[in-house]
Amino acid sequence: MSKRPTRLATRALILHEDRLLLVNAYPGARSDLWCAPGGGVEPGTSLPVNLAREVHEETGLSVTVGAPALINEFHDPVSGFHQVDIFFRCTITAGAINASWRDPEGVVTQRRFFTRADLESGRIRFKPDSLIATAWGIGILYDPLEVIVR
Repeated sequence: MSKRPTRLATRALILHEDRLLLVNAYPGARSDLWCAPGGGVEPGTSLPVNLAREVHEETGLSVTVGAPALINEFHDPVSGFHQVDIFFRCTITAGAINASWRDPEGVVTQRRFFTRADLESGRIRFKPDSLIATAWGIGILYDPLEVIVR
């Protein structure tokens, strides 16, 4: 296992009309796993500024970044990859999901709003495990180290 620095990332919990926005961030649809929009933090830029940029790149939406809701970390024991995600509650301020939107980096291939029932059905694969409790809950949660899922 190689020693690599821990990666810090931000993620957006965007509830709109009681539906949660998730993205599929696997070019070429290599995986059916869904996650909250967001990404790596650029040094020297605040977490909210990073998150607003990432959300816009991945979805075309402009958001206001609110309070933190979850700290989640995951790792790959084989490669040594370790990431800490900080999830923030966000509100859409402009834009709408549009099928023609393209992530400039080509990572996000799909974006979709899911109801709580959709996610609780077991038919949608998503991470982290605490996503439902966090999105529709209150306060801030900590989801300890999980093994990475692809």
